[in-house]
Amino acid sequence: MPALPLRWRRAWPTALLGVGALAVGAVLLRFNPNAAGNPLPACPFHAVTGLYCPGCGSTRALHALVHGDVATALAMNPLLVISLPLLAWMALDAAGLRLPGATRMRAVIGNPKLWLVALCSYWLARNLPWPPFNWLAPGGFPGL
Repeated sequence: MPALPLRWRRAWPTALLGVGALAVGAVLLRFNPNAAGNPLPACPFHAVTGLYCPGCGSTRALHALVHGDVATALAMNPLLVISLPLLAWMALDAAGLRLPGATRMRAVIGNPKLWLVALCSYWLARNLPWPPFNWLAPGGFPGL
């Protein structure tokens, strides 16, 4: 049996990622992470330390997004909401789709050092107890 063309082999991981995203969206349409007794797990890092990790509030943010509530999603995890379009762009680029500005964007958002610095800075900032830093905590943005 002949091997799949390179284009198809590059597209498979992105297709699987898309199917996974649809599955997560279906689960989040069905279950509310804010409701008591929901089957979705809480953050183990927060449960043990009382500190917020960069992912804290992600489940609630994604739940809000699949229900069309962008403001609540931003209040739960602003970094996730801002990063989702960039991550989608990276997945499409990895699948071999040539998007406008691909070379420049790949150099910026494909840099692991950028993501490491952003995640560590966000992790530290969202645990500081003063405004505006405490607004980065899940649900910490005033007025939401």
